[in-house]
Order: sequence, then C-alpha cells, then structure tokens
Amino acid sequence: MTSTPGLLPVGLRDRLPPQAEAASRLLHRVIVAIGRHGYERVSPPLAEFEDELVGRLKSARAHDLLRVVDPVSQRTLALRPDITAQVGRIAATRMAHRARPLRLAYGGPVLKLRATQLRPERELIQAGAELIGTASVAAVIEVLGVAIEALETAGVEGITVDLTLPDLVETLATGTMPVAPADLAAVRDLLDAKDAGGLAALGATAYLPFLDAAGPIAPALARLRALGIAALGDRLDAITAIAAAFADRVTLTLDPTERHGFEYQSWIGFSLFGRGLSGEVGRGGSYAVMHGDREEEAIGFSLYIDPLVDAGLGHEPHCRVFVPLGADPKAAARLRGEGWTTVAALSDADEPVALGCSHRLEGGKALAL
Repeated sequence: MTSTPGLLPVGLRDRLPPQAEAASRLLHRVIVAIGRHGYERVSPPLAEFEDELVGRLKSARAHDLLRVVDPVSQRTLALRPDITAQVGRIAATRMAHRARPLRLAYGGPVLKLRATQLRPERELIQAGAELIGTASVAAVIEVLGVAIEALETAGVEGITVDLTLPDLVETLATGTMPVAPADLAAVRDLLDAKDAGGLAALGATAYLPFLDAAGPIAPALARLRALGIAALGDRLDAITAIAAAFADRVTLTLDPTERHGFEYQSWIGFSLFGRGLSGEVGRGGSYAVMHGDREEEAIGFSLYIDPLVDAGLGHEPHCRVFVPLGADPKAAARLRGEGWTTVAALSDADEPVALGCSHRLEGGKALAL
C-alpha cells in the first residue's frame, strides 16, 4: 500500500497558524473564566484503563472508544472521548476526602472513535467544569451561568440554551404512563426522531403531547403544565426557576424528551448554541458518579473550542517586529516585554514582509513598514 505524504486519518487535522494560536488563546480564556468561579483545574491523562473510564459514571456505555492494549499491564486502554468520566474518577478517588460540593475544571484534547455528519472532526479540544456532590436547582443555575459566561468571554454572541429532561420517559414509563420494558428503548428513539406515527403504531399515544411541547421555553412550559401530570410538577417548577435566572441573557428552549447525546445524564440536560456557529458548542447536565455501589450527584458542562476557532473567534492582530542583523538585543527584549513579537534576522537575505512582520526595529523603536 502506498502512502500519501502528509495524509492524516479521517477526522483528524493539523491546526496551522493562526488557528492554532486562536485555539490556545480561547482555551485559556475559557479556563480562566471558569476558574474565577472557584473551579480548580485538574489534568487527567489522555488514555486510561477502559473499565475505569466506562464504569465511573452511572449509565455510561462503552461506546465511541478507541482502544489499545497496554504493553506494560496487558490491559485494555481507551483514549478518552470525553473528560467528564475522568473528572468523576478523580473526585471519587484522589479527591474523595475533599469537602462537597467539589468544583473542578479541565481542558484538553479528546478523541472520538467515529465522526458524525454534523461533527466530522474526531479530535476536539474540550473544556468544562464539574460540580460534584449536588444536582440541585441552585447547582444547575450556577453551572449553566458559568458555561454561558465562559462562552461570552470567548466572544460567542446570541447564545441559545436548549433544555431537556433526559430521564423523563423512564420515570413516567414506570409510573403514571406505563411502557413495557421491551418497548422503552423504541419509545425513546421515536421521541428523539419526533415520529408521531411510530409512537401511535407502538401504542404509546400518551407520549404524543410531548412532541408538541418542544419549542420556546414559555409556551413549552405552558403546554406541559396543561397536561396535568402530577409527576411533572417538581420538574416544571425547576425549569421555571432556571429559565427565570437567564431569561434576559440568553434564548431558552425546551425539548422535554430529547435523549440523544444525553445517555448518562439524569433529571436535567442542556445544549448550548451560538449565533453564526455550526452545531452545538457545548453540552451538560446532571449525572451520578459511582463510588462502588454508592452514587454521588453531580452536574457539569463541556464546551468545544474547535467550532469557535472555525467561526473566526480568538484571533488577534499580529504585532510582529523584524529585528535586523546587528540590532540592539535589549531593545528587542523591551519590545517583547511590551507585548510585541520579535522575529530576528538570521541572514541578510531575510525579508520582514515575507516573515509576516508589520514593523521593523530601528533606532530602538518599532517602525511600521
């Protein structure tokens, strides 16, 4: 088999200047914004044992994992497709002694097994925060507020938050709106697909009103309250409180039965979008961290830096100064201290414009070319 020089696997890519710089800059801005709310940064490894990566979050599944065999331990390693489970492991082991609620932040690359049509990239830069020890309404409001502020700090405008209740169908199926266990997965899938005909054919007509309830937050809540389902009362009160906290800041929508992408989230989930950005730029919700047989509530979010870079965010004008041969090195050092980037000539053949410079060091000053 012949190889093409420079060819990368499907879904992987090089970030070149200035996009690589923009990605680094945005990651820093997001992490700093999160940290200012008291979230301490952790940095887990890119790969770890598969069973630990999969088993730390309740309802997490062994999917989307790129696996290798560790030649040292002869155990299966998995490259992380998401950092949340690793933060859960750290909280449950090395930081189990810390007081709750525990606030942790992270940032780094993740690798998906397969690309999707909506997101063709397999390697992504992920940043986020996890609040371990509670999943209360107050915790949701804090975490969602931190996520919104982090996106605003990165330059995202016109933010939309799509709320969902990931375990609603399971809750109703075992109570007021029974569904046979064998049909539960099909009902979830049909609701995700907004397939009214499929629900009717399956005999799950009681769930049809949920399809009409999806949309802007106020009418969606009104339609759900009109259903008169007692089991929804506390949830709708919680959504109302969350919506009130951000009503004047972002656009809010509600899709009560959306499950796709929220496989391990529990009572609340949310997706984040921005004006002019392709697809969702963040996702989060409540979940449970496993301590053996014991569960610990948590809530968090993940943001993806790559769509922000692709939209042109994070770029700053270059202030590059060409330093000719024989120039005073102290003058160049002073300019760097003022925030300039200096590019030193290595020969008389070096040209400042060809090297991307906008200024030239002369007489100790940066003069525009």
